[in-house]
Amino acid sequence: MLAGRAAASGTRPGRVPPGSPLSRALKRATEDSYRLGVGVVSAALGTFLLFQMTVWPPHEDETLVFFIARQPIGDVFSTVFAERGGAPLHWLLAYAAMKISPSLIALRLISVAFAVASMPVIAALISKLADRRTALLATALAAASWVTIYHGIYARMYSLFLFLTALSFLTLLRALGTREPRRWAAWVAATVLAIATQPYGTFVLGAQVVFVLARRWRRAFPLRPAVVSFAAVIVLVAPLWLVYRVLADRFGIGVTGQSDSKLGDPVDVLNYLWQTVGDFSAGWTAASAVALALALVGGAFLFRRRPSAVLLSAAVVVVPTVALLLTRSQTSVFLESRHLIFVLPFFQMLVAAGILGIAGRAGRAGIVVVLLSITALLGVEAAWGWHKTPYMYSGEPAVREQARADAASWLAATGRSDDVLFGYEPLYLDAVEKGAPFGSAIVQRADPKLALDTLQAAKKPLGRGVWVFDASDQSDPAQVKLAIPRSVPGPIFEGRAWGPFLVIRTKEPVGDAEDFFRDTAAVEVLGRTLGVGDASINLQTAITALSRLQGRG
Repeated sequence: MLAGRAAASGTRPGRVPPGSPLSRALKRATEDSYRLGVGVVSAALGTFLLFQMTVWPPHEDETLVFFIARQPIGDVFSTVFAERGGAPLHWLLAYAAMKISPSLIALRLISVAFAVASMPVIAALISKLADRRTALLATALAAASWVTIYHGIYARMYSLFLFLTALSFLTLLRALGTREPRRWAAWVAATVLAIATQPYGTFVLGAQVVFVLARRWRRAFPLRPAVVSFAAVIVLVAPLWLVYRVLADRFGIGVTGQSDSKLGDPVDVLNYLWQTVGDFSAGWTAASAVALALALVGGAFLFRRRPSAVLLSAAVVVVPTVALLLTRSQTSVFLESRHLIFVLPFFQMLVAAGILGIAGRAGRAGIVVVLLSITALLGVEAAWGWHKTPYMYSGEPAVREQARADAASWLAATGRSDDVLFGYEPLYLDAVEKGAPFGSAIVQRADPKLALDTLQAAKKPLGRGVWVFDASDQSDPAQVKLAIPRSVPGPIFEGRAWGPFLVIRTKEPVGDAEDFFRDTAAVEVLGRTLGVGDASINLQTAITALSRLQGRG
């Protein structure tokens, strides 16, 4: 009789009729579990980042932000626009944070906030592209990724960039196919802000153009709102591209000529993409291969029911790849996985789709496949992060921490406002937080042009030169040392050593730029003898700056 009623009502036995109270209750439970899951993932990430934020010692690039953002707002934008050619949005937020609390913690809180805020946006994006189960798994994988955790603490623009690019893709999907001005305005705002955060936001815009054209070819929808909105973005960000031209000129970046960097070389670009896969998942060859295989399998499963998801994922990967292959650079440009952080949600979506697709073929054992797979991937992601940046996970060794504190205290007690600091060494940040009176005369260590410009703008006569060596700052963990001998390159210098830190300073003011770079060359020759990792790059900066000064003379 029940079977007959079920047949008469058009439902199968055991199947909950759509629209029934039980069906609505199940739907609400599914929605609640999805929201709860995303909330738990976001809260777990936020808790971890807040605890580790004070454990990880300062980084050189964070020191750069710290010193620039504490200047008057006019000087901040002059430095960013005219000298560095950088994106303004993060600098504006950094300036505001330093006004509230002039500390590294204030800067890092920006990264923490946007890393956590990225998780529900990523979940909503993937839910829109695929489904909620895929979105929940992918968000968990994204939260545990080294790229997310590192840049969730690192006081630069990359967690903000992740948030805004994910929001840009989400608002595009919500606006596409509609004529609603409010939805298109939301996409324009998110995209302009993304490009104002990082020049690589241009790749995001390019991928979206390709996706919209490809989708329009597959399925008709109103194209005029999209065209008008894309034109609005191009007009609004036109001034930014003029600023980014300054950045491109610093490195000689263009689409013609010979290249001295990895840009334009197919093998190097593919290696870069492979390394990015490793940082998204785990950089060991076997782990990266498994993650990439799952992503390919996930793409195949997803293409059958959600081809648009695969189409957008392909555009997000292909557009920057082609751009990097076509670009040339006259100086060394380091390609880092952080520059493609906007690809992370799509990669993890494909990995999650692969897990669920395989689990679906496993029948009753499917839930076991999902649990084992997600546990293994989360574990290997955590292990990779610990391997790559151990200080971020476990904190720096007590010997180094004490040595850093002692060296910073000495610099704070003996520093002068006219000291000329070489490089944005984290020890200078520690010293300023302890009361060091350092001014703005900080010489860029890897850019001879900026180094010269800094000394030209500095008050004359120049004060004492200051250099810092850190024997524990090595890319190869096997080369890390927690002690360095006290040594100076000549009688005009004084030196003090604490654990892996060696501070060298001239006894008297250096006088002019030429003397400063001669002293720098002498110091960096000593650094190379001591095995300091960046000494060779720094020596080349000094030699290049000297040759330009002598050429002007």
